[in-house]
Amino acid sequence: MIITKQPNNPELHATAVQLSQDNLPQGWALVSSSVNTRVAVQPNEGLYYKEFLPRSPLEYIKALLLGSRATRARRNSDALRKSGFDAPEHVAWGRLPNGHDYLIALAIPGDGITHWLRHGLTGRDPATLILRRNLLQALGTFIGRLHNTGYIHGDLRPSNVLANYKGGQFRFALIDNERNILRRPPPGKLLLKNLMQLNMLLPSDLTRSDRWRFFLAWQQQYPELGHQEARLLAIEAYQWAMRRLQAKGKL
Repeated sequence: MIITKQPNNPELHATAVQLSQDNLPQGWALVSSSVNTRVAVQPNEGLYYKEFLPRSPLEYIKALLLGSRATRARRNSDALRKSGFDAPEHVAWGRLPNGHDYLIALAIPGDGITHWLRHGLTGRDPATLILRRNLLQALGTFIGRLHNTGYIHGDLRPSNVLANYKGGQFRFALIDNERNILRRPPPGKLLLKNLMQLNMLLPSDLTRSDRWRFFLAWQQQYPELGHQEARLLAIEAYQWAMRRLQAKGKL
C-alpha cells in the first residue's frame, strides 16, 4: 500500500491524479519535457503541472537526506523569490497514488533565452539589434546579481531562464530550481559551470561579441574580479561549452 502525503489543495490534487494517469482534464495539455518529468499546462487558468518521475534507486536515499526533488524545487523557488528573484510560485503539491511527487505552479510570463535568440530576435534591423543587445546586457546583470547573492543554479541552461519584455525592460525568472545551492562566496568552479551552461548555444545563436557583451554586464556585479581573471573565466566557459557541443555532434 502506498502512503500518500496529505495534499495542500484537494481540488488541484484531484486534477494532478488525472494528469498522472494521462487522463487530461478539460483545458489541460501535455508539453514536452525531460524523461524524468511529466509536464502539462492549463493556459486559461495560468497553471503548470510537473510530476517527478523516478530516476534511480539512489533518489530515495537522497530524498531522505535532502528532501524529495519536488520539495527541493519548491523550497529553492521560495528562497529565490524571498531574495528578489522571480521563480515559480507553487499553489499545490503532494504525492500521487503512483508514489510520484508533483507540483502545480502559477505560470510565469516569458520565453526561454534560447527561444528569444533563435526565434524572437533574429532580425538585422537596427531596432531588433538594439533589443538583442539590451537582452544580453540585462541577462548578464541578472545572472551576475544572482551569483553575487550566493546562488548557483543547478542547471543554468538558457531555456531555464525565462525573459519577458514589458514596459521597455526585460524581466527574468528562473525555473527548474531543484538543484540550486546557496553559498557565500560562491565557489569559482560552480560559477564557471553556470557560465558554461549559459554558453551552450550554437555560434549561429550567439556570436562571440554577444557572449562578451553578456559577460561584461555579469562582471560589473563583481568589481573585485580583475580584468585578466575575468577574461580567463570568460574564455574557459566558452571553450568548455564548445567542447561539449562538439561532443554532442552539434558543431
